[in-house]
Amino acid sequence: MRRQAFSSARIVLALIPLLALGQRSDLQRKGDSWEKDFIGTANNMRRVRVVAHGPVTLQAGLGQPKITYSVRVSVRARSEAEARQVMQRYRVEAQYVGDTLVITAPGGPVISNVIVKTPRLEYAEVKTSDGNVETTGVDGGVIVDTGAGELTADRIRGDCKLTTGGGDVRVGSVGGTLRCTSQAGRITVGSVKGEAVLKTIGGDINCTEIKGPTHAETGAGGIHIQRCGAGVTASTVGGPIIVEQAGGVVIARNLAGPVQVGAASGVQCESGSGGVRVTNINGPMRVQTSLGNIMAAVLGPKLADSFLATANGDISVTIPSNVGVNIHAQNELADSMRRIVSDFSSVTVRRQGRQLVADGQVNGGGPLLQLSATVGTIFIRRQ
Repeated sequence: MRRQAFSSARIVLALIPLLALGQRSDLQRKGDSWEKDFIGTANNMRRVRVVAHGPVTLQAGLGQPKITYSVRVSVRARSEAEARQVMQRYRVEAQYVGDTLVITAPGGPVISNVIVKTPRLEYAEVKTSDGNVETTGVDGGVIVDTGAGELTADRIRGDCKLTTGGGDVRVGSVGGTLRCTSQAGRITVGSVKGEAVLKTIGGDINCTEIKGPTHAETGAGGIHIQRCGAGVTASTVGGPIIVEQAGGVVIARNLAGPVQVGAASGVQCESGSGGVRVTNINGPMRVQTSLGNIMAAVLGPKLADSFLATANGDISVTIPSNVGVNIHAQNELADSMRRIVSDFSSVTVRRQGRQLVADGQVNGGGPLLQLSATVGTIFIRRQ
């Protein structure tokens, strides 16, 4: 019986009740608009949902016994009487729906700025038609969707899903998975313990540390991932792709820009125009670029069959003494025998028509390493 009564309870914040709840002031004029503050409290609920038409700030995990919320409502009107009339039609509401407190701020001609402060929360959801949203300190999952505005999330212990129609996304720490989508804006991420899926139509993507697999895609901008505990898939139409360290295979696609991988257990890279630099690769490599140099350094015994090719540029491969490979290199339009240069005497260079071809075993042989250049020089270096 108690749960049924509690679930069906409803609080509607109209003009008269708000005076008892601590309304800060009556209507105040701000330029050509009129503003009013609505302030209220609610019993502690572990789940909160906010539906608004303006900026929203939700701070959870605070040392307070109840939920407090304030809504500043603004409307453009020619007179105070007209502003009051509009505000009477568009009300602020707070109601209990099952185990969730739902706060609804008015829309239409009214703009609302919502601030919610709560004790510990296991779930938070914010949906607003337009405006920045900040969510912090939630013990569980978070879902945020704004039609246009910047998103900020930090100290989220569960899964986090952030969507904006246009604006930057800034994430501090997330304990679960992270999904960010922006139609136009930068995405900046601190730390994520799970998988991260990051997409923006236009803007840079920067990540400090992601423990799970990372998927980063931008229509126009750079991608920079410092540390990833698993594989990385990165794609951009224009801008540099930099992956400093990955625990799995890095897959990079760049239509017009360079690619750099500092360390990975394998790499697959395609670049339309831009140089590629991969180092400390302990696994298979497949790198292709239409325009640009390729610099590659293999690391350990897990190297598998690999292929490096550029249509216009040089290829430089560094091989340590503990890695054995079979070399097959060819230069399509070589104008001299110096278009393939090897530090290993076991790799012999010969001419076949207009091509230069080089074959040989390095450090006793092993997986096949194919090198192909159309215009440029191939360097096979000893580490």
